[in-house]
Amino acid sequence: MNRWVRLWSAFVGMVMIGNLQYAWTLFAEPMVKAHEAQQWQLSEVQWGFGLFIAAGTWAMPFFASYIDKYGPRFFMIVAGLFCAVGWGALGYVPNLISFYVLFSVAGIGVACVYACGVSTAVKWFPDKRGIASGIITAGYGGGAFLFNPLFDYLIQVLGYSNTFIWTGVVHGGLIALSGLVLVNPPSTYKVAAAAAKANVRRHDLQFTYSEMLRTPQFYFLFVAMLSVAIGGLMVTASVKPVATDFGIGHTALTIALILYPLANALSRILWGSVSDSLGRERTMFIAFLLQAIFLVGLTTVGRQGDAIWVALVALVFLTWGELYVLFPAVLADLYGSKNSAGNYAFLYSAKGFASLLGAGLATNLFEMTGTWDYAFFGSAGLALLSAF
Repeated sequence: MNRWVRLWSAFVGMVMIGNLQYAWTLFAEPMVKAHEAQQWQLSEVQWGFGLFIAAGTWAMPFFASYIDKYGPRFFMIVAGLFCAVGWGALGYVPNLISFYVLFSVAGIGVACVYACGVSTAVKWFPDKRGIASGIITAGYGGGAFLFNPLFDYLIQVLGYSNTFIWTGVVHGGLIALSGLVLVNPPSTYKVAAAAAKANVRRHDLQFTYSEMLRTPQFYFLFVAMLSVAIGGLMVTASVKPVATDFGIGHTALTIALILYPLANALSRILWGSVSDSLGRERTMFIAFLLQAIFLVGLTTVGRQGDAIWVALVALVFLTWGELYVLFPAVLADLYGSKNSAGNYAFLYSAKGFASLLGAGLATNLFEMTGTWDYAFFGSAGLALLSAF
């Protein structure tokens, strides 16, 4: 089977799990309102989103090593079941504990799909690692531009509880189906690579995760990924609550819900392609520096009007989504692609810590201070740290 068929099948699975992350902001406020009698707070609900991301990223090292060894097909089917049950039941949780547990189950399903997708890209496309990783993660970051308006419509028509059920079943089924054609390439698989560019490292060394964890470069990458991930995850979780606080109209919010996933997807393809020629580190510096600038702009000049706010939300994601392309690519450049799923799982776990800070802690700061400024300025400072 053509390797591009496998890539685009994995892309479909990535779109499905991306919807669960990027549509969440539409459910947060309805869930708080539905549990007014239990006095649920927005921050408590957003900690659930943080746990959803954290459970997925922290589960990846466990699953990824088996994906490298046995292939992705079985894990995609299991992931579909986890997403269908975990996400679909969220509308009927009786308390916060069950909400946290079920959301974490969905997160574990997301972890399986993400590890399978990234592994497919780097294993089948050693000659086009940057652009292949860009395409596969663009599915995760960009598919929501079609589905966010649909989620919004379904919540208004069916209610948020029924929307959870129907979208859970459909997304879980499509994840399982997309995994049926996914396998690891044979050990003899080779592709005629393009002439190596001086700006991108290439070698024949294949590090295991234990060997990788003994090198200082891994920890620099971990801190950098943690630092730059926080701001985008904060905006992902709270774009609707932020719009409410800033007095942004519903039409502008709807446009933002379409544009920011597109910008997120474009960032992965754009910066992934640039990094293949300019080099990973130079590309990281430019993108992360711009990310810091746009985060500051969103909480300052972004308050001056709907159009400005929408533009800055899109720019934040245009300079944020690339971290999910550049980090797996640079990791494979440094440590080889043979154990790419397992190796990247350890680095990707930084996203779990970032989600707790960007979703839960940032919302706590807002509730304590009455302003989003502290969270946005802090996130911008961390993005700047990541650039340097």
